[in-house]
Amino acid sequence: MGVKKRWVRLGAVALAGLLIVAAALQISGLLPKFGTSTVDRSQPAVLQAVRDLSQYHAAVGDYQVVVDIEKDVAWVPASIAGERTLFVAAGSVDAYIDFGPLVENSLTVSEDRRTVEVRLPEPKLAKPNLDNGRSYVFGQERGLIDRLGALVSVQDQRPFYLAAEKRIGEAAQHSGLLERAKANTRAMLTQMLRALGFQVVFPAEPAT
Repeated sequence: MGVKKRWVRLGAVALAGLLIVAAALQISGLLPKFGTSTVDRSQPAVLQAVRDLSQYHAAVGDYQVVVDIEKDVAWVPASIAGERTLFVAAGSVDAYIDFGPLVENSLTVSEDRRTVEVRLPEPKLAKPNLDNGRSYVFGQERGLIDRLGALVSVQDQRPFYLAAEKRIGEAAQHSGLLERAKANTRAMLTQMLRALGFQVVFPAEPAT
């Protein structure tokens, strides 16, 4: 009985050693990763609602950002645990004017019906729209423990996308996109109202 237990123990140690060697070879690239197959059983999309839009999208900005996120484990060398990821993200942001909340005095026609004064709402920025086809992990450094964990689990990339959306949204705020949207909306309305025979006036904005 003792001999049998010894052989079982030796077999378990040998198997563990083989798994460690295989993992090391796979991490180093000498052994291909275990093959996986994907079957898409998703159901067709179902229309739930249709909404009318009152927004005039007057400008769009295209942006690219490199997100650099590092996760450290306290008191543990980076070669053992932790990771650093460089994520390249590309996306766009729309600037729009919402004509929905316009009030009655937004358009004021002169008595001779030759001039119209237009008061526009302030432009807004839509949520950044990331281009998945041009967003990807550019580089990644991992400690040994994280590399072994990556063999059995898929990394959650949502933090990279959320960080990229934040950076792109901040860039849009300071890129002059809102000013461009306002100018384009004024030009559009001016052309349309002039075609109807009106001269267009935009009231002066208060100094900031």
